[in-house]
Amino acid sequence: MEEKNRVDKINYYLNIAKAVAERSTCLRKKIGCVIVNNDEIISTGYSGAPRGRDNCIDLGFCTKKEKFPDLRHAGYDACRAVHAEQNAIISAARKYMIGSTLYLVSVRQDTKEYDDGASCCQMCRKMIINAGIDKVIVRGKKDDEYTIIPVKDWIKQDDLLEGKITY
Repeated sequence: MEEKNRVDKINYYLNIAKAVAERSTCLRKKIGCVIVNNDEIISTGYSGAPRGRDNCIDLGFCTKKEKFPDLRHAGYDACRAVHAEQNAIISAARKYMIGSTLYLVSVRQDTKEYDDGASCCQMCRKMIINAGIDKVIVRGKKDDEYTIIPVKDWIKQDDLLEGKITY
């Protein structure tokens, strides 16, 4: 009998996050996430403008890129989107997120490749900490590559106090 290949759980949830990212309305990156606890999907989220507001894909331009063309991982106040992590967190009850894992996938729209430098911004990190999420798993360059980030590391290493944040 031939053995069937079966995707592991981490890549299974990252693949779901990638599918969720297809709903993203950002012109620069399609970002999606899935929050999972006890092998159950608690919530999903993708990046997009707040309900009722025009999305960048509707406007035909990126407000962040127009106002801050040289900033990477900064200038978030100029972005129209609510981040994928934020949308997933506000759609779930905290009691279900305690001890959970957040799976995150970012796909660059210029290259259609995974965003190798994808990470949670400081605001999302604070929300993830307060939501009680235990770890974040971010897809790497390829389908089977990922980084596991223990949220306790973000609690111990406060980048805001250590002056590691650039604007």
